[in-house]
Parts: sequence; C-alpha cells; structure tokens
Amino acid sequence: MSAGGRHVRRRLNVWPGYVDVLSSLLILVIFVLMIFTFAQFILSQKVSNQESELGNLHKRIAELTKLLGLEQQKNLKLSENIEQLSAIITALTEEKFELTGKIESLSTLVKDRDVALDKQHQLNSEAQAQVLLLNQQLKALRSQLQEIAQALKVSEHDKANKQVQIEDLNNRLNIALARKVNRLEQYRSEFFGRLRKVLAGNTLVRIVGDRFMFQSELLFGSGSATLDRIGKTELAKLAKVLKELIVNIPQDIDWILQVEGHTDKVPIKTHEFPSNWELSTARAVSVVRFLITQGIPAKRLSVAGFADLRPIDSKNTPEAYRKNRRIEIRLTSG
Repeated sequence: MSAGGRHVRRRLNVWPGYVDVLSSLLILVIFVLMIFTFAQFILSQKVSNQESELGNLHKRIAELTKLLGLEQQKNLKLSENIEQLSAIITALTEEKFELTGKIESLSTLVKDRDVALDKQHQLNSEAQAQVLLLNQQLKALRSQLQEIAQALKVSEHDKANKQVQIEDLNNRLNIALARKVNRLEQYRSEFFGRLRKVLAGNTLVRIVGDRFMFQSELLFGSGSATLDRIGKTELAKLAKVLKELIVNIPQDIDWILQVEGHTDKVPIKTHEFPSNWELSTARAVSVVRFLITQGIPAKRLSVAGFADLRPIDSKNTPEAYRKNRRIEIRLTSG
C-alpha cells in the first residue's frame, strides 16, 4: 500500500474518538441543564408558596387592622359612656348638696316647731308624720351628741391624769438624776482635789474645769504612741489615787474615766499613723491600757481620739501647738 493510502486510513481511525468525547460532553451539558431547570422549577414553587403565604399574612393584617378599628370604636364609645356617667355623678353630687341644705333648713324649722304649731291649727296627716319623723331623728342625734360629749369629757379627764402622772415622773426622774449628779460631783471634787496635791508643781499637767490635761511631751516621744518612762510614772500616780477613790464610790453611781487624745494641726503621715486621727486615738488607747495594768477596771474606761479638731489655743505658734498636743482625762457619768 502506498504512503498516501496509509495516511487516509489513519485519519479515519482518529475521528470516531473525538465524536465520543463530544457526545459525552453534550450529554453532560444536557444533564446539567436538566438539573438547573429542575432547580429553577423547585425554586419557583417555593417562591410561589411564599408569595401565597405573604398574601395570607397581608389578609390577616388587614383583618387585625379591621378588628383594631372596631376596638378603637368600642373604646371611644366607652369613653363617651364614662363621660356621661361622670356628668350624672356630678349632677347627683350637686343634688346631694342641695338635699343636705334642705335637711339643715328642716332642722332649723323643727327648732321653731312650737311657734309654728301655735300658728298652724290644721296639719294633714302627711305633715304630722314628717314632723314626728324629724323629731325622732333629732332625739337620736341629741342622744348621740350627749354620748360623744361624755366620751370626750372622760377622755379629757384621762388625758389630764396622764399628763399629771408624766409630769410627776419627770420631776422624780430629774430629782433622781440631780441626786446622782450631785453624788458624782462630790467624788469628782474629791478626785480633783487629791490630784491637785499629787500633781502639784508639775507644769506639764493642768486641771481645767472638770478635766485634767497631760501634755504629750510628758507621756510620749514625738510622733509616737508608746508611753515613755516619765509618762508611766505620772500615770501610775493617777492610777493610785483613782484606786483609792474607787473603793469609796457607791456601786449605784455609774461613772467612767474618759481618756481623750488630741494633736496639733501639723499633719502626720506614716505607715503606722496615716493621719492625726490614728495618732490621737493610739495615744489614748496606750494610756487606757496602762491604767488597766495598774488595776483600773476596763469597764470604767473609755477612749476617744479627736486629732486636731478641738484645739485649746487656735494660734499658729509653737507654744499653741505644744498646748494642743495633750491627753485629757475626765471623770464623768456613764
């Protein structure tokens, strides 16, 4: 066979293979188009159903809107009814006031019934019945007024008795308190008299009124709340005098030895004492704890710290600051 014949046969053998590939591609495209068409059909069905549901919702909204309009109309009618009822109530109230005025007028007429009876010789049965009814009502009213007056009289009498009793109790209480204060004052006088003798000559201790004052320099170092040796010695003298006085104070007198700490206005700010409040209170606590170790009952002691808020000298001088740094102790009622 010639070369040209072999070339033609080779062409014929290649062509059917392309046909198969194209056929397969065509089938695939048709299949995809069918799937797409089916999907479009399903989607259109869903959209149709949703449009149908949306239409139903619009109808339902229209029905609800109509029902709402009816309810609003009902509310308007009810509001009109309420206004009418309010007008009726107002009219009835006015009528009630008019009837009340008429009743008061009738009461006045009843009071003058004796004069009216003399002038009127002929009364019909209805008028007589009305007069009789009014008389009965007036009688009942007078009876009630008498009962109320009697009750008020008894109440006033009881109130007067209670007021007298209260005044008597107040007088007794004041007398009792005065007696206790006088008794405590006697022991306070003795207490300060003894202290004046014990503390005589000590320029760092002063007695002012119902209290005596220790300058802080006598008891503590600068910025400290720890009692030094001299401070303990002076407080021990105080404790000795106080223990001698405690024995003589009757048990029914309620007394307290109040210890107060005071500082000057120079602020302090340390880890131990963030402010003058803590320093003044800590110093008062140190004094109380020492007095307890000396045999003073803890229940007879109290502590207070006032920082720099209660100065005895308001000047801004070193001498004023020295006076304001102090421990005050006073004997007072519990």
